[in-house]
Amino acid sequence: MNYRNPAPTVDIIIETIDRPERPIVLIERKNPPLGWAIPGGFIDYGESVEAAAVREAKEETGLLVELVEQFHVYSEPGRDPRQHTLSVVMIAAAMGTPKADDDAKDVGIFELWQIPSQLCFDHDSILKDYWMYRNYGLRPRLF
Repeated sequence: MNYRNPAPTVDIIIETIDRPERPIVLIERKNPPLGWAIPGGFIDYGESVEAAAVREAKEETGLLVELVEQFHVYSEPGRDPRQHTLSVVMIAAAMGTPKADDDAKDVGIFELWQIPSQLCFDHDSILKDYWMYRNYGLRPRLF
C-alpha cells in the first residue's frame, strides 16, 4: 500500500534578544518559491522537531538558538506550492548578527512593523498570529 502523507517541516521565529524590541530574523530564499521567509525546513528522518529547528536556524542564519516554546502547527494543504507540508512553528531566542547561508540568499533583522510584504508560503499568517500572541497574549485559533 502506498501512503501519501504531508511532509513535516519546522519554522523558527528567532527573536534577537540582544536588541531592543526583540526584532526577528527572516531569510530571503535563494530557491523557489522566492521571497522572504521565516527560517526553517524539512525535518530529517530520525530527527526530532527540536533538533531540526536548531539545525535549520544554524544552517540558514549562522545563529545558535535557544528554543523557547512551540508556538503552533500550520497544516493547510496549500501552504507550500511544492507539496503538502505541515509546519511546527517554534519560537527561539538568539544573540549576535545573522549571516545568510545554505538556502538563504540574504538575511535580515526586522521589527514586526517592518516585515517585508513578499513573504513565502503562509508566513504572513504565521507572523500575524505571532504579533497577536506577543502583543496581546492571544494564541492562534485551532479551527
